[in-house]
Amino acid sequence: MRERRLQLIVAVHQPQFLPWLGYFDKMDKADAFCYLDDVQFKKNEWQNRNRIKTASGWQWITVPVRYRFPRVIYKIEIENSRNWAKKHLHAIRTSYGRAPYFKAYFGMFEEAYAKPWTYLSDLNIFLTETIRRILRIDEKPAMRASSLYLDQDPTGRLVDICRALGADTYLSGRQGPKYMDLSRFEQCGIRVLVQDFKHPEYPQLFGGFESHLSVVDMLFNCGPDSIDRIRGG
Repeated sequence: MRERRLQLIVAVHQPQFLPWLGYFDKMDKADAFCYLDDVQFKKNEWQNRNRIKTASGWQWITVPVRYRFPRVIYKIEIENSRNWAKKHLHAIRTSYGRAPYFKAYFGMFEEAYAKPWTYLSDLNIFLTETIRRILRIDEKPAMRASSLYLDQDPTGRLVDICRALGADTYLSGRQGPKYMDLSRFEQCGIRVLVQDFKHPEYPQLFGGFESHLSVVDMLFNCGPDSIDRIRGG
């Protein structure tokens, strides 16, 4: 009898700033992850900002950047003439100072923001990798697309990443099939799965539940149970 080959799943995503829960769900479900840092930067989407919950509703926290079209993500520099780090820490402290796990994790943010960041992707990846360790899903390898020689076609790039990591399965986001050429994956013997993440509800400060916030909202409110709640969603 032929031995069944083990499935190796790869997920790919742009490096985002303090991503939402679905980003970490994708990391958790994959066997390897690639930060897609060599594609065009999109200003004021999720690459340089995200949402936290405050007493008056949700609020953006934004990293100011120096941007000229069509610069790729890993070349985007942070605009450090503004004291953005101090503003972020103040917003986090004000919003989550009374959360159950504020003291457990706030020091991590203070240390991260104290570092002299030049490039946005370095900041995003550092924070994401730090949170991966907190969530206990950091045993899986992660790499940057900019370290590889990839096809410039959107689908070809993803196929090349799968090949580079020895994957036979690509875990796509929900919208992925709308822009990918699925036949290219099939021709290369790569199966495509589509993420089906259901956002969990969890205890929050300040009234009713607000979904699709930065992962920091769950960390401060749920602490060590965060990964179980992500998986339970």
